[in-house]
This record gives sequence, C-alpha cells and structure tokens, in this order.
Amino acid sequence: MKMMKYFSLFLFILASTASNSVSSEELKFATQDFAPFNYRINGKVSGPAADIIRLVCSRVSVDCSFQLLPWRRAQKEVKDGNSHGLFVIGWNKKRSEWLHYSPPIMKTEYGFFAQDDSNLTYLQASDIAGLKVGVFGPSNTSNSLEKIKNQLIENGLKAISIDMRPNDEDGFKKLRAGRVDAVFSNRDVGYALLKKLNIKNVRYAGAQKKLKYYIGFSMEHTDKNLVEKFNAELKGLYQQGKIQEVLTSYQMESVDLE
Repeated sequence: MKMMKYFSLFLFILASTASNSVSSEELKFATQDFAPFNYRINGKVSGPAADIIRLVCSRVSVDCSFQLLPWRRAQKEVKDGNSHGLFVIGWNKKRSEWLHYSPPIMKTEYGFFAQDDSNLTYLQASDIAGLKVGVFGPSNTSNSLEKIKNQLIENGLKAISIDMRPNDEDGFKKLRAGRVDAVFSNRDVGYALLKKLNIKNVRYAGAQKKLKYYIGFSMEHTDKNLVEKFNAELKGLYQQGKIQEVLTSYQMESVDLE
C-alpha cells in the first residue's frame, strides 16, 4: 500500500514536470517594432506577419507566442534558444547558416526617400553618388546600402556617406531637417514613418530592388520536422488563397510561390 502511494506520488511529480517543460509542439517567436509589418497594439504583437503565423499555428495545432524586442535582442533570443523563430527577415547568406527559412510570405522593396525640393530620382547607383544617406542598421537594409557604396567606388564614382542609426525614425527626422540628403529604407516602412512622424516635406524617390520577407527558425533549437510541418501548411494556405486574404487586408503584396 505504501509502495503504491510512493508510485502515485512519483507519477504526479513526473506529470507536473512534463507539463512545465517546453513542448515540442510549441513555437516562440521574436520580432521587432517594424511597422507596418510588426508592431504592438494593446500589448499584443500585431501586423500581417503575426496574423499569418497565428493562422498557420492554429491549423497545425501548435501553440505560438510572441515577443516584440529591440532587433539585436530579438536575434539573440533566437540564437540563445529562448525563442524558435524570427520575423520578418530578408534572405542573406549569413542568416542562412543558422536559420531555416519559411517560404516567402510577402513582397516589398528597398528604395530612397528625399526631400520634396531635392532633384533626386533614383534609377541607378550613380544617381546618389556623393550623397549623405541615412539608414537603419546594422541590418539587411544597411548591408544593401554598403554594397551600393562599394559599387560606386568600383565604378570610379564618388562614394556615398552612410549615416547609420539604431532605429528607422532617426534617419527620417534628419531627412526632414535636411541633415542627410536621402534615406535608404524599406518602402512600406518609410511610408508608415512619414505618416507617424507627420513629415510633409519628404517623398519616395525610387526603388532600388524588390525583395521578399520570410520567417526564420533556429536550426539549433527548433525541431526540423516541426518547421517542415509549419512550412507545408503555409504553402497550403497560400494555395487556398488564405494568406493573400490576410495580406490584402493590410494592403501588402503577396508572393507567387509557383
């Protein structure tokens, strides 16, 4: 009788421990304040990417949670294994060495913003030769701008001066005041900031390149089978038009997975 009592106690402790451990069917995501793609409303991480992730998780019966953090800390959370996924991200070789990528979830573009009275219309790299350009970084955006700078140097043209700041707002505030000649930014982020900051004297001066945004999953800390299940459901929802419906509600561009 005493043996049965101890055995029951052992099972209770074992069950309690299991219930408090991280489930293999759980995905924790880290992101940044990156409107109009990711942002917080009444304490809840919101935006098109978060809605897409929640939709996929509900369809594959996976518990998902979100943290909105400064970008460097968000990346560290995933690298350290405190979170499984990171969004939204562009593709680059360095990230592909430690992240599994989802299928692309939306399209956007990088481009230049300038003051209304500027002569800048961006068509090619030579159009910004010698300018002082603001950018958020370190980031994929700043990496792209650095490549443009190197291209100018290789072509024997005057290099741009890069004014890199740890948030997107600073560059646009400096552009409004004329302290930089242009800002290199995601187009949609730029438009959102012009509205948020009530900037009236800045316009979009032209696209530099199209890009796609993805969700990244830690290779080291996320079950590969779970990632594959998530990605397969994401593709299925695209084929059903469900992802497009989410993006359209936010006036975002969907991708063609074919």
